[in-house]
Amino acid sequence: MVTVKIKKLDHFDANLPLPSYQTNMAAGADIRACIGEGKELTIGPGERLAVPTGLSFEIPDGHEIQVRPRSGLSLKTGLMVVNAPGTIDSDYRGEVKVILGNLGQNKEVIAHGDRLAQIVLAPVLKAHFVEESVLADSERGSGGFGSTGRS
Repeated sequence: MVTVKIKKLDHFDANLPLPSYQTNMAAGADIRACIGEGKELTIGPGERLAVPTGLSFEIPDGHEIQVRPRSGLSLKTGLMVVNAPGTIDSDYRGEVKVILGNLGQNKEVIAHGDRLAQIVLAPVLKAHFVEESVLADSERGSGGFGSTGRS
């Protein structure tokens, strides 16, 4: 297990829990909206909004936190994490906000304390990029989107 330090920002509601796993085997911990007790945000069809969480993180070097959609929220509403997976880099210390977009036909309401997304801690491998004039052949070659068929 890797320790991630969390700072509650001045506007964080002490009644809200820190990100938490809903089951013992869950890969993602749910993170909540922190917009003020009794307050709501409305996201209209086609709109995007960065929803505050009231938290900042100290992520260990060599790791990132990925912000991913909650499947229930995506299924039951038109809301999606539009930059999924969003990346929180280990050197970022600002407030974590979740960028939600409404892909549905109806207005969607986010209430204070709603579970917005799930966050997943992941290791980061750095690449050493080297320019080459020729690349090795592969079975797929330069075939792009859908080139391997439907089934």
